This record gives sequence, structure tokens and C-alpha cells, in this order.
Amino acid sequence: MSRLVAWLEDYLLPLANKLGQTTWLVALRDAFVSVMPITIAGSIAVLVKSLIEAAKINLGWKTFAWIMQPLMLVSDVVWRGTFALFALFLSMSLGYHLAKSMEVDPIAGAIVSLSSLAMSIANLTKYHIGGKMVLLHHSFDISQFSTTGIFTAILFGTIGVSIFALCVKARFKLNLTTTLPYAEQMALDSLIPAIIAIFCVGMINFAFQTITGTFFGNWLLHSIQTPLVKLGQGFGMVLLVTLLVQVFAFFGINGLGVWAPLLDSIWLTAQNVNVTAVRNGKPASFIWVRGSFDSFAWFGGAGGTLMLIVTILLFSKRSDYRTIAKVALAPGVFNINEPIVLGLPVVLNPVYFIPFVLAPVVNVAFSYWVTLMGLVNPVQAAVPGIVPPIIGPFLACNYDWRAIVLCIVNMLIALAIWTPFVFAADKIADTNNPEPYFTRQY
Repeated sequence: MSRLVAWLEDYLLPLANKLGQTTWLVALRDAFVSVMPITIAGSIAVLVKSLIEAAKINLGWKTFAWIMQPLMLVSDVVWRGTFALFALFLSMSLGYHLAKSMEVDPIAGAIVSLSSLAMSIANLTKYHIGGKMVLLHHSFDISQFSTTGIFTAILFGTIGVSIFALCVKARFKLNLTTTLPYAEQMALDSLIPAIIAIFCVGMINFAFQTITGTFFGNWLLHSIQTPLVKLGQGFGMVLLVTLLVQVFAFFGINGLGVWAPLLDSIWLTAQNVNVTAVRNGKPASFIWVRGSFDSFAWFGGAGGTLMLIVTILLFSKRSDYRTIAKVALAPGVFNINEPIVLGLPVVLNPVYFIPFVLAPVVNVAFSYWVTLMGLVNPVQAAVPGIVPPIIGPFLACNYDWRAIVLCIVNMLIALAIWTPFVFAADKIADTNNPEPYFTRQY
């Protein structure tokens, strides 16, 4: 085991560090994190509407549903201002964070990114009236600003902001000697770089439309985004990402942070599609989405470390380990695992390498097939990461009680995987240090 850890340190750790420090990946990760209020608000709107409809259909509470009708209408309004415009918010957030990381005006970067998205999607809307299709030009279909526009926002937001930053670094700006307020000075300094960036993105889209006869955003959706999202539904792909997150986390690198661009671009897109489908009264389209990892594998944080805490409290005879577990229990319930991961520690501890990686992989594999067989609803709503296990899956799966059962089974599986290694850690610690640290006398 020590040799395996040493090999991973020599070959995988440098790669992980480089990925974790890549400017674009960090900006994309921060962009997805920044739009979390939009994601959560839209999901709450779906949950509220689903709860009222479930009460009406399953419990026969027609009067209650009638009284709650204004709340359902408010939920629809919230939906149109959040999830329905997800790519729009992501584009602005990405532009802001990318420009900030390149040390240029972040507000101008957000505007350039948003403009780049708008130029890259179709400016016509199709309507079916009386059996005929009518094209309405110079209008945007709002669906393009939802999950279907995520990859377009990422690609052209990156291109636009990159060109803008290059022009700023090259000092393509108006040289005015007058003293102006800060906001006006920043706007004037960004004027020429922003114009150049916007026109460059415009020319790229014009050339593509002229050659292919279609909009770049439509082509990107059907040729790249849709196949990638479908690829993310593969069992092997799901397990591979779970494995990579755990290995990175074992070395003290935030695996969820490093792989957030991949997780969010593919599985968050799928999750948003599920949320949209359920909101419109349709079945969920994807069996495995971003929230599936959190609901069924990463309870207590990456590694399912809540069950490590429980295992230590149940079986460990070491007073120092038990003290750390008691301190880490409350944060672990709310999916914060730094106290146990860094305090025990789990990071770079060869004894815990196998369960730290294996438990989430087994949980993900089991949950994947249970969901695929239709024994539990796929995740259909975004739930805040601090929502405790059992409650989180119940809400994420749209009030499906079977999600509670699956979560409990997964926790028992993780408990069984962690238990022998906790016993082993006790024996190793007793051999190397017979007297627990907290009970030593000086």
C-alpha cells in the first residue's frame, strides 16, 4: 500500500496540482459555484410545485391545492427568472471570473461573454400555427438560454474574454489625459478591447453560418453537448469520475473542485434537463446527474466520510480517534468533512486509502443500477450541499421515499467497508504509540 501511495504521489500528484491551478478550469469552477443561488431557487420552485400537485393527486387535497394556486404561479415566475435563463447567468459569471483571473476588468469581461453567447445562438423562433411552421426572425427562443446553451456559453465566453484580455494586455485603448471617475475610466479603457473581441466572435459566427447554413450554438448542441451528456450516462464514465475525485482528495487536493468543470458541464447539464422535464410534467430524461453523486455516495463529503466517523465512534478503542470523530460529527452531518479528513488524518494515510476510494465507488455503482432499474426516481432537483443525508436524497428525488431506503443501504455498505480499516488503524496506532496522544502524561 505504501508503494502504491508513493507511486501515485510521484506520477498523479503533479498532474492533479497542474489541473487544480489551471486558470480556465478555476474560472469555470467558480462560475458554476457563483450561479448556485439560481440553481437552488429554480429547484425550490420545482419542489414547491411538485409538492402541491402530489398533495392534490395522491392525497386528494383539492382545497389545499386551490389555496396554494398563487404559490404555484409564483413558482412559475421564479422558474422563468432562474432555470429558464441558466446559460445566460453562467455566461456572465464565467466572463467575470475569467477576466478577473486574467487581471482585466471583470465587469467588461462579463458583458463581452454575454454578448458572445447572444451572437452564437439562433435569432429566430419557430412556431406551429394551424399545422404550419412559422419562422419569427430577430427573436430569441428562451430555451437557448437554458441548459441547451451551456456549452455555447462556455466556448464563446472563453473566446470572447480571451481576445478581450489579449487586447487589454496589448494596450489597445484610448489614451486620455483627463481625470475621470473610476467607472468611466475603466469603461473607456475597455472600449476598444471589447469592440475587437465582440467583432471577432461576430466574424467567427458569421463565417460559420455562411459556410454551414446553421448557427454555431445549434451545431455545438447537437454535435458536442448532447453526445457528451449522453456519454456521461455510461456506467464506466460515472465510475471513472468518482474514482478520480477520490484519488485527488486522498492527496489533499479538492477533487470536487478540480473536476467541477467536468462534473458541472456534463452532469449538471443533465440535472437541469431533468429539473426542466419534471417542471413541465414529463419524466426525467437522465438516470445519473450531478446531484446523484452527492445524494448516494458523498454523504458527509467526498469519500462518504460520515460513515468513517460513525465507525470510529462505534468500534474504535482509541480515545484520540474518538475525540476527533466527536468533533467532526456535527460538520459531517452537514457534509463538511475537513475536520475528519485533515484531523485524523485521512489525507495521505495509507491505511485509509482503500476505503476512502472504494466506498464511494461501490455506492455509486449500486445506486446507478438501482436507478437504472427504476427502483428509485432519478435526481430531479438541486439540493444545497449542506442538507444532511437521507433528507437530501428524499428532496432531490422529488419526495421519493425509496431514495431514503437507498441512502440508508448505501450508508450501511460504506460502514461495512470502513470497519475493518478502522480496526487496522487502531492496531497500527497501538503498535506505534500504545498510549493515545490525548491521555499522555508529561
